[in-house]
Amino acid sequence: MLKEKGREVDEERENWWNDSSFTSKKGIIFRDSGASFWLRAHTQPPQKVMICDKQADLKQYEISTSKGSVGDSSGREPQDADYYVPTLSDELSLILARVSRSEYWKFAFVNKQFLTLLKSGELFKIRRQIGFKELSVFMSGSGKSNWLVFSKSLMTHTKLPDLPADDTFFEGDRESFCAGTHLMVSGRDFDGTVVGTVVWRYELETNQWFKGPSMITPRCLFASTTCGTFAFVAGGLTDKEVLNCAEKYNQETRSWESQPRMKQRRKRCSGCYMDNKFYVIGGQDEHDNRLTCGELFDEATNTWKLIPNMLEEIPASRSFLLIAVANNELYRLVASTNELKVYLKRSNSWKTLGPVPVRADANCGWGVAFKSLGDELLVMEGKTLYTCLPDPAAEKLQWKQIEYGSIKHNPFILNCCVMVA
Repeated sequence: MLKEKGREVDEERENWWNDSSFTSKKGIIFRDSGASFWLRAHTQPPQKVMICDKQADLKQYEISTSKGSVGDSSGREPQDADYYVPTLSDELSLILARVSRSEYWKFAFVNKQFLTLLKSGELFKIRRQIGFKELSVFMSGSGKSNWLVFSKSLMTHTKLPDLPADDTFFEGDRESFCAGTHLMVSGRDFDGTVVGTVVWRYELETNQWFKGPSMITPRCLFASTTCGTFAFVAGGLTDKEVLNCAEKYNQETRSWESQPRMKQRRKRCSGCYMDNKFYVIGGQDEHDNRLTCGELFDEATNTWKLIPNMLEEIPASRSFLLIAVANNELYRLVASTNELKVYLKRSNSWKTLGPVPVRADANCGWGVAFKSLGDELLVMEGKTLYTCLPDPAAEKLQWKQIEYGSIKHNPFILNCCVMVA
């Protein structure tokens, strides 16, 4: 697919250079096509282009095809065989920041400086500052070392580089979550001496996997959630005990920070972020009793609050609860009945909204992804995707099936998470 896109890009660039509507023999031409940002010099073929970061300086530089050279009015030659960008202006950075992330790979065709800017992470910082964010769905099938990433429209997808872990990592349970532009995957790994818990980190800026950093208390079967460039984890299981400790991951520092302990030890619990608070729901205690209580962590007060009977019934299986937050409302896919429910905060109860278009009961909830896509809910089973715009007051939900073409992956979904960046 990348090769096909590459050919399309080359053809588009050739059309640009041959466009007769641009009759000027000198000048610098800027274009924002909506999907991509291009810099064009009217030369045959394109050669060196010098760009200044001040609008006033643009008048000094010109591109001349009649002499077959590129330079400025003083005759000074560009300093790089590639495009030379001393620094990017605020205006140009803002334009680049508003370009869809799915188009970023094209900048490698434009300039090494652009590629350096992308890898530095500065563009993503600008995107956060101006409130420009995009959703991406990361998914991995059982036993696979590769991950697929879907755009929010779910119409396009790409394959991530293979995760370079050993067989022990792929044969065991894995948990995944996102923090800013980092995809974090936790599992068991063999370091040559012993088997231990490890975290692998995929960075969107560089399109690479890195090992670590490990949690302060390595664990599995824990609850997790995303909050901007941070992620929270709580509970879980070590080789010795069920945990009630919590941690916070910071994308900027690539480090973990201890948080106050929960009131209840729990494993196989589920997490979400709602009302600016980290919720941990359900799971099992240290005696394998299934829990109906939940807890919320308030960063403002740095305390946990226990929510008794947050679940109306004891979950029928030991699988994780399938929960998602859309429009600051908590939804749950009940695997045993294939029904969608919404949590009523004031009454601490649940309202049934109707059936979901997947068979989550087939494997007691395993192999099914249930996530939020901004204001929408996403349900994924095998190679089938459905979305809906939920309404707690609606009598019936309208689910939309997404056709995304042929994808070679294991139909049993093991990990799925959403990145907002």
